[in-house]
Amino acid sequence: MSAGPFGARTTLRVGGEALEVVEVDSLTDLEAVCSSLGAETPVYVLGNGSNTLVADAGFAGVVLHLGQSFGEIIVEGTTVRVGGAAGLPVIARRSVEAGLSGFEWAVGVPGTLGGAVAMNAGGHGSDLAAAVVEVTTMNLRSGEQTIRGAGEMEFAYRRSALRSDEVVLSALLQLEPGDPEAGRERLREIVRWRREHQPGGANCGSVFTNPPGDSAGRLVEAAGLRGHRHGSAEVSKKHANFIQAAEGGSADDVLALMLEVVEAVEKGSGVVLHSEVRLVGVSDEIAQRLGGRR
Repeated sequence: MSAGPFGARTTLRVGGEALEVVEVDSLTDLEAVCSSLGAETPVYVLGNGSNTLVADAGFAGVVLHLGQSFGEIIVEGTTVRVGGAAGLPVIARRSVEAGLSGFEWAVGVPGTLGGAVAMNAGGHGSDLAAAVVEVTTMNLRSGEQTIRGAGEMEFAYRRSALRSDEVVLSALLQLEPGDPEAGRERLREIVRWRREHQPGGANCGSVFTNPPGDSAGRLVEAAGLRGHRHGSAEVSKKHANFIQAAEGGSADDVLALMLEVVEAVEKGSGVVLHSEVRLVGVSDEIAQRLGGRR
């Protein structure tokens, strides 16, 4: 174990350090980590960090990151066994080349399978829940492995039953037969759409969940906040549900901007936005005001 940057590992590239950072390269290593964790030690499982905001004060706990050995992708007929560390774009492309369809939506999502299970990631008319048959997890306190069917995961919009002290080891996906060339064209369409409609640079993807029957981006734009800044953080001029952080910027600026957006949207439309981003090292008061996951 070694102390190290946490915020710098996220796609926002802002925020403080963790008390410990653990890179796990095998199931044996993971079991050893589980046995060494104290019952009260805070732990955070980090994939690509594409849906995580770490406060500048950092995280007084252990950050666990699964290595490449947990990124295996095995195709058997129309089922795909995927490791928790496998990248979603890689799964999307591999499944298309195997003549399967139903996972193309994930080609533009810069996360891992484990993160996708945690938040039921989705886009372009589908989500992870549409393909999951079962999920294998490990309890980081006890080291116990559990296999749960899709129904037991309680998938909902950007939510699942996965607990913060669990890590996804793998998932079994059920896809449909497809034409590889048609699949490749669908991948190209999705990549083009994202490049045209979503910003690059340091961001964490969609910041707020969409309210029922509406779009968070539309509400933020209607509040006149496209391009609005707070210090080193800015509401994207390209898509109002994205916040971009300047190089060397502050996570606390991002949090402050999120609070300003929530207050302005509620004042203008009466709708209370809720954070889609997982908030780490953030005070209870701010987390409650943002309605975010911890």
